[in-house]
Amino acid sequence: MVYARFTPFLYFKHAIQVLAGKYHENDKEGQISHYEALSTALAATVGMGNISGVAVAITMGGPGAIFWMWVSAFFGIATKFFTCTLAVMFRGRDSEGEVRGGPMYVITEGLGKKWRPLATFFCIFALVGALPIFQANQLTAALNEVLGPSMGYDPSNSFNLFGANISYASMIIGIILTILVSTVIFGGIKKIAKVASKMVPTMVVLYFLLVVYILLQNIAGIPEIFSSIFSEAFSGNAILGGGVGAIIVTGAKRAAFSNEAGIGTAPMVHGDSKTDEPVREGLVAMLGPAIDTLLVCTLTALVILSTGVYKPYIGESIAGISLTLEAFNEAIPGVGSYLLGLCILIFAVSSLLSYSYYGVKCVSFMLGAKKGNLYNYLYIGTIIIGAVTSLGFVVNLIDSSFALMAIPTMVSAVILAPKVWAASKDYFARHKAGEFDAK
Repeated sequence: MVYARFTPFLYFKHAIQVLAGKYHENDKEGQISHYEALSTALAATVGMGNISGVAVAITMGGPGAIFWMWVSAFFGIATKFFTCTLAVMFRGRDSEGEVRGGPMYVITEGLGKKWRPLATFFCIFALVGALPIFQANQLTAALNEVLGPSMGYDPSNSFNLFGANISYASMIIGIILTILVSTVIFGGIKKIAKVASKMVPTMVVLYFLLVVYILLQNIAGIPEIFSSIFSEAFSGNAILGGGVGAIIVTGAKRAAFSNEAGIGTAPMVHGDSKTDEPVREGLVAMLGPAIDTLLVCTLTALVILSTGVYKPYIGESIAGISLTLEAFNEAIPGVGSYLLGLCILIFAVSSLLSYSYYGVKCVSFMLGAKKGNLYNYLYIGTIIIGAVTSLGFVVNLIDSSFALMAIPTMVSAVILAPKVWAASKDYFARHKAGEFDAK
């Protein structure tokens, strides 16, 4: 972004106009609109990472971890712009001739066929990173906590399977989720995008209204909350696993899981948009980190920090969705957990739908388009595994996969950055000249 002189930051208004459909051209190659592309990408990111992931960040790194999430989001805007511009600039075709985008095509089309091993490396770890285990795990935990007491069942009731205790309630929830998700994901990106484009605005608005209501009740304490975020970002007091360095790593990991900037998932969706202007899609994509990390994650953090429910967990254990539920119940006694539970259901299901497409696309790249849907069978099978396994295992597995996916994504982005900047200067010059408005 320094290399690009921060120029894309000047075009947020234009990005919103593109998102609103002002420059949409239905006759261009691709499968989905700018709005559907961002909605699908956000359906994967504005999910459990923004509700549960923030709780994990705070219990592992204290309030200061939120500051480093913001810093990472700032960089995320830059990486989303570059990687998603490249996803359209260097699109390829699958074995059935359909135009496709994503880091694997950026590598083979932009860097050359000799780089294919790096593209395959990305795809292999994306198959793990795209698994729905975190979403299934935290949605199951939320439903157990919200519905268990009211419905009279005990989530701790379990049976033994291969030496592990499996909760009956979690297993049932996992099976229901599997059936629900299966009805959508086998329809491909167009069906996923159609559902996501309706769910994402609804879930963001509902969640936003709930949080604003809670914060208005604690408005006097908000300045102190921001003060603690900034001061503890550099103090390293009482956190789980180390000093300031650990706080930075925690914030960066949770931000990466929140907005997936630089990981390579979003370019796989944005690369399928109907446009022949790569920079235009990059501008739309860079709105993602601003929405999910700077807005939604901050709102979640303010609720958790304003209620003070996180304090017993600092330095003691990792808490996820249960901590956020506790915060909402503290702020809205009696109904807070139910209202958040509804948001969680929408967040998690939308994430479960979008993530499947990433794995399908990677299998299609490696084995051919006709075999892409084979991934969906693995995908829906792991929903049940995610529902019954531990949060610590899930977090470590996804973090490791995302870290390895980022290597080929960012290597290709850095090498091809001059092409993005050249295209950007040309696009912005034409925009200033009114070329697009004339159309």
